[in-house]
Amino acid sequence: MAETDAMAEARAKMIAKRFGGASTSTGGKGSVRRKKKVASRSAAAQSDAKLSTTLKKLGATNIPGIEEVNLFKEDGKVIHFQNPKVQASIGANTYIISGPSETKPLQDLLPSIVSQLGMDNLSQLQNMAAAQAGAAGADAGAAAAGDDDDDDVPDLVEGSNFEEVSEQS
Repeated sequence: MAETDAMAEARAKMIAKRFGGASTSTGGKGSVRRKKKVASRSAAAQSDAKLSTTLKKLGATNIPGIEEVNLFKEDGKVIHFQNPKVQASIGANTYIISGPSETKPLQDLLPSIVSQLGMDNLSQLQNMAAAQAGAAGADAGAAAAGDDDDDDVPDLVEGSNFEEVSEQS
């Protein structure tokens, strides 16, 4: 029995000597070498990577030389991008605009943005001008609106035959 106790003690000492005993430290002689350090990525970096792979699948190409992009909202505000990165996939009818943006009211961008306004935005602009100018501005806005009515199709007159009218001329 003494021999088995001595043998068990010797084995425990040998195991402690070889494997560090009770300590669970990693590294040192006999441990597996770490080949690369795994760095965890943030959620934003992961979403950017997914977005870039999706854009590559679409075949989006960079469009250089665009200085500003303005997106007009229905409430009269404008999303304004200064020096954006613009990518396009013509086949997928997709345009990607990225970069810092600001949401501004239409009045803040007015002098330089007039050439970019469409018909809807021009009518909003007329309404804003009429509201700001008060009664005098309202008369001018009504006159401008009256000019727009000239371009409209006239109302149909009941009981008339267009062929007869055209033959009389």
